[in-house]
Amino acid sequence: MRTVLAVDGGNSKTDAALVGEDGSLLGHVRGDQASPDHLGVEGSLDVVTALARQLGGSPELALLLLAGLDFPDEEERYRAAAERRALAGRTLVGNDTFAVLRAGSPSGVGIAVTCGAGLNCVGVGSDGSQVRFASLGLWSGDWGGGQDVGLAAVVAAARSADGRGPHTTLERLVPAHFGLETPTELARALQAERVPERRLAELAPLVLSEAAHDETAAAIVDRLADEVVSIAVAARTRLGLTANGCDVVLGGGMLRSGNARLLSRIERALAERAPGVAVHVLPVAPIVGAALLALEELGARAAARKRVQAELGAAVP
Repeated sequence: MRTVLAVDGGNSKTDAALVGEDGSLLGHVRGDQASPDHLGVEGSLDVVTALARQLGGSPELALLLLAGLDFPDEEERYRAAAERRALAGRTLVGNDTFAVLRAGSPSGVGIAVTCGAGLNCVGVGSDGSQVRFASLGLWSGDWGGGQDVGLAAVVAAARSADGRGPHTTLERLVPAHFGLETPTELARALQAERVPERRLAELAPLVLSEAAHDETAAAIVDRLADEVVSIAVAARTRLGLTANGCDVVLGGGMLRSGNARLLSRIERALAERAPGVAVHVLPVAPIVGAALLALEELGARAAARKRVQAELGAAVP
């Protein structure tokens, strides 16, 4: 029986699954983050290769979907390096947001927005056409994700402390998260790199929680919701789906957190700005989408796709 290796590599963790052509789950392993943005191509592939070796087998196809692969030249460079590792008979690579879309949309057509450490969006039309975004942070016009939300919380805390902004509970809670007393202490720790800037993403759950009763935190959450809506609407327009309904799949830790304020604002705004869209919070881990795409590339039957959805969806939290 032919097998596929499916990999979903994000900024916090990497899932790898070995799946039979009949949809049977032959193995699943989880490892550290594998984004080439942070580790470089070879460092990322070290993570992926180690997971593949744990699974064993001789896959017909490896489908590697990773955060940080946002441009064709990046994908080609990664694919060439992956082929030298001989992970499978054939290797395909792409951005991990495509796994989110396929896992959350029955047809694989529609729009996916991921909000983890950063914000990204892809769209796929019924004719196979794709819409993508650069996803390079502020340099490409992005705002959103845990890093930006955390930085906004640090700014709000500092301005609360010195009177430039409204009082917020973040003034106390943000520095306390890092074992510090005041926003000024935190600012100095960040400047001296005693607190790495990447750790600001840890503040995102705090902001989501405080938004229930703190106006400043609520404003940060509202801004995030508006950014999600803006990028989804832009993708829908560029795909030419303005006259038709389509799926909008929300993935990533922040959007899957279940925060009522965040999700309700997204749903209301999309209903107003993009009538007919169906909003879905991703119900399973994105690795399910990667496995489905791999099986479809192999030409597997519908029953196989249904089986892997059930087995892999149940196995991976």
